[in-house]
Amino acid sequence: MVLAASCLLPGELEPLAGRIVAALQQEAERYTAAAPKITLTAVQFARVTDPASQQLGYEGVWRNVRNDRCGTLTFNGDGSFYAEYDLFCPHPRDPRWFVEMVTAWGNAETIRSEAKLIPAL
Repeated sequence: MVLAASCLLPGELEPLAGRIVAALQQEAERYTAAAPKITLTAVQFARVTDPASQQLGYEGVWRNVRNDRCGTLTFNGDGSFYAEYDLFCPHPRDPRWFVEMVTAWGNAETIRSEAKLIPAL
């Protein structure tokens, strides 16, 4: 995807973006003892063009206090989306697992979310 300059998310996508952030927050709270506050206001969006389809979309990035990328929210031109937010913490109930991130995907009608677990060392 080709990035354009930073921009605001169009108003028609804001309600969906809010639902996506809420889904990420709910998953994070389910899988962490002290979940971070995931907010839509912290995302910086840029317009993107998919080089294969030439469809316009938006890519948002969350950054931490050190300016490291800690999550993304991408709206595709076909109406679908994918979001992820890094957690990097031990599973709160099962020491065999480590929670790497929470993800959400779908479209305006359906939002699915889950935590990505990796084996603890």
